[in-house]
Amino acid sequence: MTPETLAIGAVTLLVLALLLSPRVANAPGWRAMITPLASIIGSGFLVLGPILGASYGAWAPLMMLVLCALAWLFGAAIRFNIATIAKGTRPAAARHLEQLASWVLAFAYVISVAYYLNLLGAFGMRLTPWNTAHDARLLTTAVFLVILGVGWFRGFRAMERMEEYSVGLKLAVIAGMFTGLAFFFAGKLREGTLVVTPAETSGWSALTLAFGLLITVQGFETTRYLAGAYDARTRIRAMLRAQGLSTLIYVVYIALVAYAFSPDQMPLSETGIIDMMRLVAPILPLMLIVAALAAQFSAAVADTAGAGGLFEELTRHRLRERDAYVLLAVIGIALTWTADIFQIISHASRAFALYYTLQAAIATVTARAQGQKGRAALLAMLVLLGLAVALFGRTAEGG
Repeated sequence: MTPETLAIGAVTLLVLALLLSPRVANAPGWRAMITPLASIIGSGFLVLGPILGASYGAWAPLMMLVLCALAWLFGAAIRFNIATIAKGTRPAAARHLEQLASWVLAFAYVISVAYYLNLLGAFGMRLTPWNTAHDARLLTTAVFLVILGVGWFRGFRAMERMEEYSVGLKLAVIAGMFTGLAFFFAGKLREGTLVVTPAETSGWSALTLAFGLLITVQGFETTRYLAGAYDARTRIRAMLRAQGLSTLIYVVYIALVAYAFSPDQMPLSETGIIDMMRLVAPILPLMLIVAALAAQFSAAVADTAGAGGLFEELTRHRLRERDAYVLLAVIGIALTWTADIFQIISHASRAFALYYTLQAAIATVTARAQGQKGRAALLAMLVLLGLAVALFGRTAEGG
């Protein structure tokens, strides 16, 4: 066993033990932060490396920073809304917009579940003899039916414990992958073989591709809906810390990938990261697949439950939660068989961009009602930016 493999294994186990230890797991600040952090550093981590590296070359870290900055701006609008809700100072127009935003979020969750489970299908079949798009879709469909069955007959309480462990496992594997990438990058640096490649896409095309990847850094909005567990100040601080830490992790990760791998080593597919990590250490592909399966399944369960609850609340209980699960499964399976993973990423990004646009509009209306003209003007510009993301975001071309 190589020193790199030993280091990867040791770091992974150490981080996993730390995150699952009672002292860390039960700390209020960490518990408030782990929900948005786990969502932000989720599925996107699996696809961003190959997409950004292949599309932007040496400019990939900068584009990653642009993507995180875009998410930070929308996060600022949501943080403002959290604070004003806590003070009870929102105008009636903001409350009406909130209702519309909740509808948009419910459907965004539907698309995001399709995104999670299609990644699960792709990764689940990756190291098997049945590694085809058709078989991956069959696996995705089967998991949709399992989730529907559990939700219909038992609800999701039986799966709640899995969420806690899958988050720790995912973050631990990412720490292990970082360790392997650091060794790999250092070796390239010593040999003088670091790669600086030109961007394959530029200008407006590069910007619209970044727009289409917004879903990969989505998840910070979850703190908006944790009022039952944490006060406004704790939730705002948790979002700030989660977005700050995730930005650091993402930018460093993309820098390691962009300059250590040549374009022909970065296949533009949903499981391209597996081929890349095989070059780093033999143990990493299997670790990534295990983490991906656990993370995608638990994220899909969480968003299914969230969507079901939202639909029931928004229809004033005319649509029951379990009926909403059927709707979600039908739409998700239809997307699975009619769109590829990159198209689903783009659809999900548009849906969340529309939700963020509405949150920015809520903040704009509220700021104007409070006489904060400067803030209202800046937030209105954010509304226009959100509309641009929703209208012009495009998909990567998978291979």
